[in-house]
Amino acid sequence: MAVSLRFQLPQLLLLISLFISAASDFDGSPSPSISPSLSPSSTVFHTPTHTYPPALFATILSTLGFQELSSAAVTANLSATAPLTIFAPSDASLLSCPSCSLSLLLQELSIPGLYPLHFLLTLTFGTKIETIAPNRCLTVTSNGKDKVFVNGVEITGPDVFNNGLVVIHGLQGFVSHLSPLSCNVERMTSLSFPSPSLTSAAPPSLFIMRLMLKDAIIRLRATGYSVVSLAMRVKYAELAELKAMTIFAIDDTAIFSGGGNAYLSNFRFHVVPNRRLTAADLVTLPTATSLPTLDAANNLVVTTGGGGGPAAPMKINYVRITTIDLLHNTKIVIHGLSSPFPHMMPHQAFSVEAGGSSSEIQQSAACAHFDWERGICAAEAQVPAAMQSAVELQDNRGL
Repeated sequence: MAVSLRFQLPQLLLLISLFISAASDFDGSPSPSISPSLSPSSTVFHTPTHTYPPALFATILSTLGFQELSSAAVTANLSATAPLTIFAPSDASLLSCPSCSLSLLLQELSIPGLYPLHFLLTLTFGTKIETIAPNRCLTVTSNGKDKVFVNGVEITGPDVFNNGLVVIHGLQGFVSHLSPLSCNVERMTSLSFPSPSLTSAAPPSLFIMRLMLKDAIIRLRATGYSVVSLAMRVKYAELAELKAMTIFAIDDTAIFSGGGNAYLSNFRFHVVPNRRLTAADLVTLPTATSLPTLDAANNLVVTTGGGGGPAAPMKINYVRITTIDLLHNTKIVIHGLSSPFPHMMPHQAFSVEAGGSSSEIQQSAACAHFDWERGICAAEAQVPAAMQSAVELQDNRGL
């Protein structure tokens, strides 16, 4: 039974505030820095197999013409076993601040992860990115076309160095030392993660999963799925232990239009662990296929098989998959939903567990109405198939 939006909104805001509180208090294990995918159809990620010592950073910066920063590379203790991006001001601009600590400034202008220019252009205006200097953040803005600014200083030498492990951008002017408060303005919109470590000894599989998780979190934020991005960040420690995953997401508009309670309180029910189901995999799943979720007591059920085209879209738990392969990288696939998945009542899924046919599940698991408060798909007493009405979850929202 649908609940009015006026009744749900206070509960939704409270639930989101709890997510924000949980994320603010999160203290996960040290994790390597982010390496955003270069495109939605990114190629296989290759784990770095070597370390860049400080002396090598000094050589690279010197060769590129950044002599002042080069002299500070060793004392800044720059070394990388994970991707790193450096924003390098010119020597002339650094001479305008004789009292500045070049080693500290180099740390404040270095961020964990690969951020080539084309990726920086996709970031939300005013995005804050945490640097390798503790509690210091750079602010990234752009003109929406071809220019990117770091703390107000334009990148005039984009991608002057990029070997897949280190990216260096040249800046037009000088960026002063960052304030201790540089990360404090709406921290939850910042790209800051639990204690980045450039010397993490995590196993390669865990290392890559952490990178791919952070890649997905950032890309979701930039494409209208910021609440789902926040949910993934809250569950970061649990998700990082998986070998792969498939996530079903609804966008911010749908969450704030009435489906937020059911989705956020049941986020784990929308995650298929250790399986990377792309569009090609989904459409091959026959009706009545059961999919495990992180909510171990509840599985998802394919109620309409794929491959039927726009006239017969694939449905899981009677919810239409609106966007297949919304986002994917080497470990994670995310598909878009029209609304949250309802929980199937025990008697509705008996055919799946007993190995029943597709027609049996269609008859035994009709979703008569959806309880938005509890996230449950309820069914009326069974009637002959000929008398059953065709019911779609999207039509029962009452919003």
